[in-house]
Amino acid sequence: MAKVKYKFNPQSLDYEKIELNWKGKLKKALFYLASIAVFSAVVIFIAFSLVDSPKEKKLKREISQYQLQYDVINKKLEMMSGVLEDLEDRDDNVYRIVFEADPVPQSIREAGFGGVNRYDYLEGFENSEIIVETYKKLDLLMRRMYVQSKSLDEVYEMAKKKDEMMQCIPAIWPTSSEKTRIVSGFGYRIHPIFKTMRMHTGIDFAGPRGTPIYATGNGVIMEPKTGMSGYGIIIVVDHGYGYQSLYAHCSKKIVKAGDEVKRGDIIGYVGSTGLSSGPHCHYEVIRDGKKVNPINYIYNNMSPEEYNKAIETASKITQSMS
Repeated sequence: MAKVKYKFNPQSLDYEKIELNWKGKLKKALFYLASIAVFSAVVIFIAFSLVDSPKEKKLKREISQYQLQYDVINKKLEMMSGVLEDLEDRDDNVYRIVFEADPVPQSIREAGFGGVNRYDYLEGFENSEIIVETYKKLDLLMRRMYVQSKSLDEVYEMAKKKDEMMQCIPAIWPTSSEKTRIVSGFGYRIHPIFKTMRMHTGIDFAGPRGTPIYATGNGVIMEPKTGMSGYGIIIVVDHGYGYQSLYAHCSKKIVKAGDEVKRGDIIGYVGSTGLSSGPHCHYEVIRDGKKVNPINYIYNNMSPEEYNKAIETASKITQSMS
């Protein structure tokens, strides 16, 4: 029951009942409504601050699930990267070494992607940094997988051509082992004419003049370079796969530039042309433009004992024949 209010009338010296007109009643009603609204707003604010709404709870659960999924994805990416790294290592240090191919440069394996704003469509989200980093890892992994796939395709092709390559690599004694012997190896030696210590870039096989000289691997006869008059009559064979072989001081050659030869074919004869102290074949192996020790390749028609003896002989002699 609503309270009745009175006011004192000094003229009549009596209390009179207060009667509200419609404006007063309206103000009173509005006051009560405003109070209720303010109180409700405060209660709702406190409630939402302390207690999550069902929608918020759902969103938080989804965010938590997404975070867990990103963590799982990143762990899987790290595992895949580790497996791929092991495959890359075997590719460079096993497969390609078997086929004497250069390893794939790391700069090619990990080459970046073009475009400054490649991931700009992923910006502006609450977890943009995590998303962008994950996409970068995924793109890099895909790039490395693509390069590795191409590398394995190359290795597969090299494997198919392995027999052909093995026939081309210079791998036999360039002269008859029964008629010739090693008289000087690869390394610094005393030159027989100038009597000074010089780099001897091949192996000297001494033997009777006219002893046949054989191609040590399949290949094509090349035109010798100019400025090699000290070598006398020269035969150069391009074996492909980065290999060349050179035979110097010949008495005669029976091949010309452009001729195809097979391993074991006679290409010339032992002589003493050029700067030479006696009949012999000066034999060189060139790998990717660099002269290397031929003793490392003369193994195809020798027993292990003969090969070890040849190495020992080549290392002991300190003077070359040319």
